[in-house]
Amino acid sequence: MNKATGLPPCPRILMIRLSAIGDVLHATSVARNLKLFLPEAHLTWLCSPPADDLLRGSPDVDEVISWDRRVFDTAISEHRFGQAFRSLKEARRLFKEHGPFDAVLDIQGLFLTGILSLLTGCGRRIGIHERHEGNPLFMTEMAPDIDDKHKIRRYLTALMPLGWQQEDFVPGTVLTLDADWKSYAHGFWKEHDIDPQKPILMVNIRTTWPDKHLRPRVFGELLEKANIPDDMQLIFPGAPGDKPYIEETLDYLKENAPELASRAICIAGETSLRELAALIKSATLFLTCDTGPLYLAEAVGTPTFSLWGPTLPSIYGPLSSGHHFYISPHECKACCKTKCPKGNACMEAIEPGEAAKELEKVLKHICN
Repeated sequence: MNKATGLPPCPRILMIRLSAIGDVLHATSVARNLKLFLPEAHLTWLCSPPADDLLRGSPDVDEVISWDRRVFDTAISEHRFGQAFRSLKEARRLFKEHGPFDAVLDIQGLFLTGILSLLTGCGRRIGIHERHEGNPLFMTEMAPDIDDKHKIRRYLTALMPLGWQQEDFVPGTVLTLDADWKSYAHGFWKEHDIDPQKPILMVNIRTTWPDKHLRPRVFGELLEKANIPDDMQLIFPGAPGDKPYIEETLDYLKENAPELASRAICIAGETSLRELAALIKSATLFLTCDTGPLYLAEAVGTPTFSLWGPTLPSIYGPLSSGHHFYISPHECKACCKTKCPKGNACMEAIEPGEAAKELEKVLKHICN
């Protein structure tokens, strides 16, 4: 037993972060720093689809346990408690198959992840000061609380009971793309009559939180006023359900900036997460609000320009270089609420003309 870490020489460690896309990508920093600190450790990650696909091929994760929390969540919401119990039994079966574990790092901090931690049968379960929801009841020890509000640094506190120190932090979100990502991107762009030799601006207009949305027509006005370079192509990715909102933005451009609209296409619903990451990697700039694809862009090294209201980059934003932020001037920004009681006040306070000026500066810097 290593006295410094309280772990055996080649420890088997389970990390729990089930979702969502951005949070799982944030948590890859924990896996990276754990492997730098304990290179001999065998790291297993419990994750839920679709975010589990982002961990495939990671040099820092030895095994991924895919457990679909959506099955459990739906069963609970529909009061089908028998199904929820069977879902937990399936998780316990997976733990027996992949375990045993010498330590569990629960970096999600939910009541559910606390139950899952207990079901591993591991005697050392480390929690962090995040969501709580009764989570500490299932932990054998809690990581120290810190003043820093950034989620990545707070996730990393889970390593501190093992002897890791914050000053040892190596930043960087990790996503390993398939070796043929370039050929995939080239083929996709060719199929859609996009020239990858010319600059590409990818515009992601939707998020998973209702109060982080910027209205589609406001996105259109921002693009209209930003003096987009004449040879820059506009690509609008998203989920299938995002298409009506993208079309609203495109309709605005067709009416007010037809030449710009002629260089824009919608690809919503046409890619998986990893395929989207490959396309983002081949882009010149990624324009978005605070949502999962922002962190895909960070992970593949593409510069970003992001718009912030109920959340702040000092809490969630990329820690690596090459990222530019426009923060709402509204006085009650950074509430971190999923639904705004004031009608999306902070995002509504973003003046498209002012944001366009900042976007134009970023484009000039990148394209020159």
